[in-house]
Amino acid sequence: MELVKNIFFNTDKLVPNSVVKISYTGKFFQDASKKVFFHYGFNQDWIDVSEKEMIKTELGFQTEINLKDYETFNFCFKNEEDKWDNNDGKNYIFTIEYPETSLVVIDTDLAPVKHLKKSYIWSKKLRLTIYKILIFFPKLISGNYKRKTKKQLDNN
Repeated sequence: MELVKNIFFNTDKLVPNSVVKISYTGKFFQDASKKVFFHYGFNQDWIDVSEKEMIKTELGFQTEINLKDYETFNFCFKNEEDKWDNNDGKNYIFTIEYPETSLVVIDTDLAPVKHLKKSYIWSKKLRLTIYKILIFFPKLISGNYKRKTKKQLDNN
């Protein structure tokens, strides 16, 4: 997903406690900088500020970041000459979204699961038995059922 011109994420939403891959093809990549550093933090106060060197690939500079449980994700880029790409002084700021959990049903009672599992096994056994009867019984009535002798089994 391209969030801003020349900045791509490998996901549609930024979710807390997840790993995000960031690709950068901005001015430092276009100017053939040798090294680019990803400078990032969280919320308006830039909590947990870190800096990580990005890896240069054919697709741009790339890195992976573990998003923490904050409201916003803030970042900018710096090259080896200490020049900054910080969105003209505004930095790149994106909201971290929480996944929708209203549709998730959490059931802590595991007893019915065992019951379902047991009934499932019995239904499989019953179906297998009926299948064998339906295959074997017509052969027995028509006389087409013959037991293989030990000699025939050894030849196969």
